[in-house]
Amino acid sequence: MADHWFWWLLTAACVFWYSVITVYVAVRGFSDIKTMLAHLSQRPSDPDQSVP
Repeated sequence: MADHWFWWLLTAACVFWYSVITVYVAVRGFSDIKTMLAHLSQRPSDPDQSVP
C-alpha cells in the first residue's frame, strides 16, 4: 500500500466525489418529486374542468 499511495488517494477522492454527487442528486430528485406531487394534487380531477 505504501508503494501505491497516489492510486489509493485518487481512488478515495473519486469514491468521495461519487458519493457527494449521488447524495446531491437524490436530495434534489426527492425535492422535485415532492413539488410535482404537490402540484398534481392541486389540479382538478375532472378532465372536463381542466384547461388544455
